[in-house]
Amino acid sequence: MEIGLDEAIPTYAGGLGILAGDTVRSAADQGIPMVVVTLLHRKGYFHQHLDANGWQSEEDVSWQVADKLQEMEPRCSIEIEGREVKVRAWRYEVKGVGNDVVPVYFLDTDLEENSPADRTITDHLYGGDMRYRLCQEAVLGIAGVRMLRALGYNEVRRFHMNEGHAALLTLELAYELAGQLWNMDDASTRRMISPEIVQMVKPKCIFTTHTPVPAGHDKFPMELVHQVITGYKGVFADCEHEFCLNGELNMTYLALGNSYYINGVAKSHSHTAQQMFAKYDIRSITNGVHAATWAAPAFAALFDKHIPGWRADSASLRYALNISKREVIIAHNQVKKNLIELVNRLTGENFDTDVFTIGFARRATVYKRPELLFQDVEQLIKIAQRTGPFQLIYAGKAHPQDVTGKEVIRRIYEIKEKLKGRIKLVYLEDYDIGLAKMMTAGVDLWLNTPQPPLEASGTSGMKAAVNGVPSLSILDGWWAEGCIEGVTGWAIGNHREASIQGADNRDEDAEALYNKLEMVILPMYCNEQDRYAEVMRHAIALNASFFNTERMLSQYIAKAYFK
Repeated sequence: MEIGLDEAIPTYAGGLGILAGDTVRSAADQGIPMVVVTLLHRKGYFHQHLDANGWQSEEDVSWQVADKLQEMEPRCSIEIEGREVKVRAWRYEVKGVGNDVVPVYFLDTDLEENSPADRTITDHLYGGDMRYRLCQEAVLGIAGVRMLRALGYNEVRRFHMNEGHAALLTLELAYELAGQLWNMDDASTRRMISPEIVQMVKPKCIFTTHTPVPAGHDKFPMELVHQVITGYKGVFADCEHEFCLNGELNMTYLALGNSYYINGVAKSHSHTAQQMFAKYDIRSITNGVHAATWAAPAFAALFDKHIPGWRADSASLRYALNISKREVIIAHNQVKKNLIELVNRLTGENFDTDVFTIGFARRATVYKRPELLFQDVEQLIKIAQRTGPFQLIYAGKAHPQDVTGKEVIRRIYEIKEKLKGRIKLVYLEDYDIGLAKMMTAGVDLWLNTPQPPLEASGTSGMKAAVNGVPSLSILDGWWAEGCIEGVTGWAIGNHREASIQGADNRDEDAEALYNKLEMVILPMYCNEQDRYAEVMRHAIALNASFFNTERMLSQYIAKAYFK
C-alpha cells in the first residue's frame, strides 16, 4: 500500500513504507529477483502544518509523477461496483551496489477512460472512507496481479503480502488457477471460485503482519464487499470461513488463511501475534534498515575508510569496534552540528551543539506514548538542574482522522511552554525521510516509549544505531533483542514478557526513564565522554551490523521465498 523510496515521491506514511523501501534497496544490492507493486498516491499522504498551539492541519501533497516515474504501456482493468476500471502502471527502478535492478510498479487509476470518481481511487494514502479503502485494496490485490501478467511477469514464485491490504490477490490467483483447471470463460470461472479453491494458492503466498494494533487490520462489511467486489461472489456467498464471519471481510484473516508462511516482525511481536491468531503458526523475522541509506555522510565516509565493502555487506559493520572513539565523536559532532543548525533555522530557537540532545520522532498516536518523558514535568526540570542541561527534538504526524493523536501533539506544545527557560523543546512539523535522516543521525540519544506489547518492531532506533546513536527505549519490538544494557544503549523498565492485554504502566515507566537519565546516561555523557563514545561504537558494531534489511532478506530467502 505504501513505499518510501525517495523524498520527492511522497507515497509513504511512516515505518511500513520506509521498511518497504529499505527492503527493495537490499534486494537490489543482493541481486534478488524481486518485483514490487504498490499504489501511486498522486496526492501522497499529507503535508503537516502545526499552528501556534500545536493543532495539526493537513494539505494535499503535489508532485510531478512523470518527473520521477516511467509510464508503462500495458493496461489492465478491474470490475468495481459493476464498472470496468482501467489501471496503468508507472515504473521506478531501484539500483543496487552491483547495478542490479528491482522494478517498482505504481498502480494508477487516473485515466481518461475512467469516471471522475474512479480516477481518484489511487490518489490518497490511507485516506477516504471505508468504501474508498476497499476500492484501493481491490486495485492493489486484484489489479496488481493482472498488471504483473500484462507486464510479462508470468512466473512469479511467491507473493509476499505486507499487512492485509493486498490480501485480495489470493482471489485473483485462485481465479487464474481455476481457469487452468477447468478452461472456462472468465465469468464462469469466477463463479466457480470458492474458499476451498482460494486455499489451493496457499503455497504461493507469504504474509507478514506488522502491528498488533486493531486499526492496522482492515475489516469491511460484507454488504459493502458485495457491492464493490462484484466479480467474486462465489467466494463470499454463505461464507463460514474465518475471513468472512460476523458479516465482515477481515483482510488479515484472508491473508493468514491463505499463506503458507506467516511471520511477525520481531521476536516479541511474533509472540504477541501468536496470542492474537492462535490457530496459525506465526514465525519471526525481525525488521531491519538499509544501512547505506541511513548512514549520514560523515559516518558513510568513516565506514568507507575503515570498513571497505560495508555497503554490500552490512554485517561487516561489526568491525566498527576498530574505529577510534575519537573519529566516532568527530563524525557525530559534524552530523549533530548540521541538525542543530537545521532546527534553529526552522524554528528560530537557539539550540546548542554542546548540549545533550534527545530525539523522539514517531507517528503521533496514543500507544507510542510520546508524552511519557513529560509525565512529571517538575521532576524532569529537577533532573536538568542536578545533572546539567539537555534539549529535546520531537517530530511526527498524526493520521488526519486520529483526533487523540492530534491532541497528543497539542499537549506537547503546552508542555513546551511549561519548560520555557529551563529545558528547550521543539516539535518539528512535516516529518519525512529527509528530516528522519537528520534526526536519527544527529541527536545524542534516541528515545522510544511505546506501550508494550504494541510496538511490533520499530526501526527508527536501528537508523540511529547506524550512526552510533544509542537508544533509551522500552523493551518492546526490536529493542528487546537489540538492547545490551549499558553496551548498545539502555532499557526503560522490563517488559520482555508483556502480554497483549498488558496495562499502561506509565507512572512506573516514567520513573524508570527518569532514573536512567539522571543516574546513568547524563552523568556518562557529561563526565565520561570516552565511555559514551564506547556505547556509540557498540551501537554500530552490535546493532547496525545485525538489524539491517540485508540480514532480514537473507532470512526471508531461507525461510519463505525459496523454501
